[in-house]
Amino acid sequence: MYILDFFLLVLGAFLVSRLVQKRTPGPLPPGPRGLPLVGSVLDIPLTYQWYHFANWSQHWGDIMSFTMFGQSYVILNSARHAVDMLEKKSTVYSSRPRIPVAGDMIGWKDFMILQPGGHKLRETRKLLGLVMASTKRVERFHHLVEEETKQFLLGLSGCSNTLVRDIQKLAGSIIVMIAYGYKSTGDNDLIINTVDKAMEDFAIIFAPGAFLADIFPILTRVPSWFPGAAWKRNITEYARTVNDTVELPYRWVKEQMAAGTALPSFTSTLLEGNVDPGREHLVKMAATSLYAGGADTTVSSITSFFLAMSCFPEVQRKAQAELDAVIGPDRMPTIADRERLPYLNAVMLEILRWIPVAPMGFPHQLTEDDVHAGYFIPKGTLVMVNIWNLLHDPQTYTDPMTFNPDRFITTPEWEAERDPRDFAFGFGRRRCPGIFFAEASIFAACSMSLQLYTISKAVDEKGNTIGPPMEGSGTLISHPLPFKCNITVRSDKARVLLDSLESESTQV
Repeated sequence: MYILDFFLLVLGAFLVSRLVQKRTPGPLPPGPRGLPLVGSVLDIPLTYQWYHFANWSQHWGDIMSFTMFGQSYVILNSARHAVDMLEKKSTVYSSRPRIPVAGDMIGWKDFMILQPGGHKLRETRKLLGLVMASTKRVERFHHLVEEETKQFLLGLSGCSNTLVRDIQKLAGSIIVMIAYGYKSTGDNDLIINTVDKAMEDFAIIFAPGAFLADIFPILTRVPSWFPGAAWKRNITEYARTVNDTVELPYRWVKEQMAAGTALPSFTSTLLEGNVDPGREHLVKMAATSLYAGGADTTVSSITSFFLAMSCFPEVQRKAQAELDAVIGPDRMPTIADRERLPYLNAVMLEILRWIPVAPMGFPHQLTEDDVHAGYFIPKGTLVMVNIWNLLHDPQTYTDPMTFNPDRFITTPEWEAERDPRDFAFGFGRRRCPGIFFAEASIFAACSMSLQLYTISKAVDEKGNTIGPPMEGSGTLISHPLPFKCNITVRSDKARVLLDSLESESTQV
């Protein structure tokens, strides 16, 4: 009798739970079932996730979902879903998740990349728009970009071992001048090196699974001396670097303004007149976001350019032939020449497509429930776009694994393929506000380097060619894997031009 009563009680409880359970307007997108509590955490690799999700899409489709430790994720593997959700419904899909360690403890929460949707994000983007919102606004910085690129070129010959570091210095010196009116003092520059260190830390602290406390926030309260809490001992150093990245250049600008010697810059212009503390903090963080958002991503693209030129000499020769025909051998190309150099512009576009800087973008978080394509996507879900997959979709790009700038040039027999900038810089209200500045910087580095140099594969001590890996690093911000190349002055005319640049430099 008791067994029957117990059975009826359980059945009644089940029926009541079904009646009171919130009914959803559709199913979740398909995906792996995962394990109890931990979900799909064991199914997802820590690196090269875009390959994994691209393979999953063959089974689950272009929109799929899974959970990890109770957090719902939706992965978009097609441009159609990405545009329809993140752009057409951007009011719902524009927030960011809270990240306890990197955001709260280390201090990245006030940078634009982690700001949730709302007033502060709008105001930050509005400030950045004052200097970067259009090609026209970026034109005022063309001369600066070109002059810093010339300095980079002077030490480029044979510098394969320091190439990435030199590209970092180039990108950093350009952006720090725009943001703060600050001129780099060289290899040991405290401000440049501090920001570079912050970006190196960024790759570590935002790596998937970097901190268990991001999944279980209560662990942030555990003291550093407690067994298993050794990770907290590094947090203080990470946080100090982030604080110095914000404060060092900002204090420098304030001192220059007080002395009446400040050069025009993003920060000095916005601090003129009476500025309340709230506005001052917003300007400070917008300036730092300008640097943090642009330096590392530009470095990745320019490094990819050198890799591509060493691997595809026929592309390099074609780009240099265009330079010879349009610019000639007696002057350097400028950013203003870009419209007259369609093939070189296509090379830049193919660089953005070939090894995308942010292959998975950064998570968008829903601020309310949504229904898309018949699927229910609950509030709080993290939505990520497989940007790598979009840029290597054979339905959009012919033979997508091949490096081919011609795909972006319309001919009587060929319709140019979709512009990769539609995807590479993000979506909706989270689309990178520095797209026009990034293009100018990348184009200057590509065109001016090819005007002076030939870039080829390195050779070992026996004269054998060293084939570099043609792949990104597998991290949140993807850089080409380490490689070596040979960089040589390409002609006697180029040598004369290089000597004239060096002469100009010594006279400044």
